[in-house]
Amino acid sequence: MGQESSAPAPAPSHEQLAKELAHKFAEKCFTPLDIFSFKDVFKSLADHEHHVQYLKEDTIARFLEIPDILGVSPVLFQLVSHVGAFPFLQDAPAVLGAEQMIIVITIMTKRYERVLAKGAADRRKLLFRSMAVYDRKQPGPSENPGPSEAKLSGGDRGHEGDEDSNEEEPDELVLETLDYLDYGKFFKQQDSPSLHGALVPADNLRKLIMLLLLVASLDAQESLSLYSDRVSGDALHRLRSTAECVLAAFLDVERSPGINFARFNAVIPSSMPFLFDGFTPLFEHFLFSKHLDFHKHKDETKHVLLPVEVAQPLLQEEASIMTLDILSQLSFFIPGTSLFRRLRLLYSGDDDGFSMGSFETKVFNWRAPTILLIRGARLPDDTAHKSTASESAFLSALPPKRFRNGSGDENERLTFGLYVGQPWKHTNRECFGGEDTLLFQLEPIHDVFRASTINKDYVSYTKPSASTSHAGISFGCPPPTNTQTYRRSSTIALGTVSLVLDSSFEFGCFTHDYTSRGGAFQPSPVRDFDFQERFEIESLEVWGCGGDEEAKHQAEHWAWEAREAEARRRINLGTGDIEADRALLEMAGLIGQNRSGGSIM
Repeated sequence: MGQESSAPAPAPSHEQLAKELAHKFAEKCFTPLDIFSFKDVFKSLADHEHHVQYLKEDTIARFLEIPDILGVSPVLFQLVSHVGAFPFLQDAPAVLGAEQMIIVITIMTKRYERVLAKGAADRRKLLFRSMAVYDRKQPGPSENPGPSEAKLSGGDRGHEGDEDSNEEEPDELVLETLDYLDYGKFFKQQDSPSLHGALVPADNLRKLIMLLLLVASLDAQESLSLYSDRVSGDALHRLRSTAECVLAAFLDVERSPGINFARFNAVIPSSMPFLFDGFTPLFEHFLFSKHLDFHKHKDETKHVLLPVEVAQPLLQEEASIMTLDILSQLSFFIPGTSLFRRLRLLYSGDDDGFSMGSFETKVFNWRAPTILLIRGARLPDDTAHKSTASESAFLSALPPKRFRNGSGDENERLTFGLYVGQPWKHTNRECFGGEDTLLFQLEPIHDVFRASTINKDYVSYTKPSASTSHAGISFGCPPPTNTQTYRRSSTIALGTVSLVLDSSFEFGCFTHDYTSRGGAFQPSPVRDFDFQERFEIESLEVWGCGGDEEAKHQAEHWAWEAREAEARRRINLGTGDIEADRALLEMAGLIGQNRSGGSIM
């Protein structure tokens, strides 16, 4: 008798694979204490319908303490309910049962990296798909559905670009996940929602950015309600203004009413790679049960954070430019571990005076990275504008303006900055700074210009002297040459992507020569055109990044300077002999030889 050929095993259902994936994530990406806490939290929050336990939009928003005034709860719920359908995104939105929430938490906190090799790029695509809409007549997320409604509405999400879906490469993270489950052979050709025609509505992304600014500094078990003062009154207005600057990096209203994936995927890795990092502590709230008995888990409680009831100050002090919102914006491209509760104000032009002498005294002895911030008002291009003598002198030192402004509104406030990892010093023949140096703009548009690895003219600090062609601070420009007075260059040599501040800290000029290459900083990933900003400086600050050791060293230096100043003050000059008094001061090195005893430029 012939043997019957065995039939191939049938492909498992999407629901079966989702459960298996959730179980594997629970086993490999969480501790037993995490899972114990999650089950307790989920049980306390879940609604019931037809023997199904699930979480609703208002339940999640209330548990995470999302402020109502942000209007972001529907946006966040759309994102979560689509991530919950992973890896079968065509089944979204998912009913957020326990298995789906395990998948959500694993992806939103990046714990999936413990078992899957694919990294940020595919997670970024997943988050975009989860926020995108295809029907432009309905730009906002749908109302919160119950389990039955969610199942029915899963196929209602338009797919205008499905005809091109086969031309797109499959998501590597999805394929790796299916291979991880040993079912890749069944589902490699499964269609994900096409990116063709997909847009994230600008208003939705604006609301999400406001939330991400708010949670950027959040600790794993810190209550978001501790920062309620940031979403009321003038603070809310400042938060929204900062979000608008970040949103401007994504939005090109001349080309699209929303944000397409190409723009989304170009901006984030270069200008704000840590944009979504705040999701990690936010969604880790599901892993801390208020009913957990710590006495029964003494060996594991070392990994458990006790609830935080009082918010620790994120900044020791605010200043004209640096606020909590600017600090959060910086954390989108500088790791938050270097920023939150780690910054110290070293120099402020408002308090210390706008001079290179004050700058040097306050900044040069900081032995750790620093962040320099400059805010100013754009100088008008109108030839009828009557400029001051100092403005005319500065503009005459620049090459003729050939480029347009970087943004449309003539009266917009401009804020630029620099992150430099090396201590400040005088420039001789070479600039200083390393490949981690960042030149950036914060207002009115968020933009980051990363350092080149070839041209290393990162930072130049040159004080005025008879042999210096052009004094001041520059970023991305060749250092000023030391020449004879009669051989000085009449104009400043501007780098292709550069920022120049004059020696009196009155004026600045940012140049973005997009069509040229070879500069110390890379061109913008956001603005693919040439532009230049000339502005009058209103505020200038330098903040030190570091810990107690750096602060101690700086405090010791400032104490020494205070003692020297006091020694000068106490010199007894009441002899009546002016020439003898002058001789005494010259012997002490306090006057004479171009010294006046006061602040030195």
